[in-house]
Amino acid sequence: MTMFSFRVDTEEAEEATQWARRLGIDRSELLRDALHRYLVRLRAEDDIEAWLQRPPTEDEESLGEISDWGPAEDWTDWLDATG
Repeated sequence: MTMFSFRVDTEEAEEATQWARRLGIDRSELLRDALHRYLVRLRAEDDIEAWLQRPPTEDEESLGEISDWGPAEDWTDWLDATG
């Protein structure tokens, strides 16, 4: 793990401390989690932008239709017979 050090507004530091106490976690854990969530959001926005610039091809979209087929076999009769 790498150590980060940065300055924040006094009010935000106090609020972070209060939230950490309320959540029962260390302030550093609160800040690590907040940074992680923000980075995940930024990556998602980057993915959206990439998808908009290059949407799926017709072949790639056909895979979505497969998921709509439902189960490959109907096992309900088998389940009824054993129960």
